[in-house]
Amino acid sequence: MPHLADSAPAQGREDAEGTIWFTIREAAAFTSRCVQTIYSWERRGHLTDPSRDEQGRRIYSQQQIADAERTARRNAAAAQRVAC
Repeated sequence: MPHLADSAPAQGREDAEGTIWFTIREAAAFTSRCVQTIYSWERRGHLTDPSRDEQGRRIYSQQQIADAERTARRNAAAAQRVAC
């Protein structure tokens, strides 16, 4: 039997073009990271050019979130290699 998490859709907002948008809190849940991690990605420049939702909150596309996570992983791996 599949787990609920395996079939649950992403908790974001889909626009007319099919792009899924996440608030910072939703992005944290989607990536299984802490909210502070997403804020850290913003500070470090991994997440740039946010759009705004109807309440004025910053939102990022699923692609922006994936790119930021990939960049953060790559930087962490590089830092670990330098430390050794």
